[in-house]
Amino acid sequence: MNDVYEVAMMLDFYGQLLTSRQYEILDLYYNNDYSLGEISEHLDISRQAVFDNIKRSREILLEYETKLGLVRNHMAFIKKAKELLNMIKSIDSSRLEEKDRETMTRIEKELNQLIDF
Repeated sequence: MNDVYEVAMMLDFYGQLLTSRQYEILDLYYNNDYSLGEISEHLDISRQAVFDNIKRSREILLEYETKLGLVRNHMAFIKKAKELLNMIKSIDSSRLEEKDRETMTRIEKELNQLIDF
């Protein structure tokens, strides 16, 4: 998984467990694509303080993920939902009764909603 994407996902899952300052800095860096210099100007702190905070906060998020595994479980869930969706799409629905085709369409729609969640 891409490092920026991975940290952004962990921030979504565990961000509220960080201090508001840690969360703000990581959010600016990973979700809003601010540079260290832009964050230091915005928050009126040194670039070194921003760098140290990002490093420390990222380690905290990694520790949460190691212990709780929410991002890993979420990604496994999404992967399985995509596999199920592909299996359903591979079924030849022309041989099914109308009721069964409607059920397949509803299942497909629900799986797409789960994947997009």
